[in-house]
Amino acid sequence: MKISDVNRGIHKNRKRLRIGRGPGSGRGKTSGRGHKGQGQLAGWSAPAVFEGARMPLIRQIPKRGFHNRHGLIVKSINICQLETGFAAGSEVTPESLRNVGLAKGIWNELKILGDGTLSKSLQVSAHHFSAQAREKILAAGGSVTELPGPAPVVRNKKKASRKKPVAG
Repeated sequence: MKISDVNRGIHKNRKRLRIGRGPGSGRGKTSGRGHKGQGQLAGWSAPAVFEGARMPLIRQIPKRGFHNRHGLIVKSINICQLETGFAAGSEVTPESLRNVGLAKGIWNELKILGDGTLSKSLQVSAHHFSAQAREKILAAGGSVTELPGPAPVVRNKKKASRKKPVAG
């Protein structure tokens, strides 16, 4: 390779392509939009899932089961992970678990589970504890603090009526 070949073919300020400027321009007549159909009109753009006249694939696939889109995501951590991740007497919070790298990803609440053994006394704060985890933390000389979770979302099924107030 030669030093003169490094920037060959790279144009910083390339002229924009002027489409629809006659048949001699290379992009004239239909300007790359084809013949007839709604795609030829100005201002028309298709949604990402648009498939023409056929039934979209997302509507063809059967949907089964219940999918709670507004549910809470609960992250679970075992006692054995706390044993390896923290020193004796340290405070374990959701933020410290995130900093250490034990609670990665997206989640709303944290639950401590009782798998493994705990020999250190830790001050553990979480949203939920299993009964076995609570026993093991207290037996090791640690403390358990339950954090309040996010407020539940309450949706009224009946919409408020939009009647005008009666002038009296």
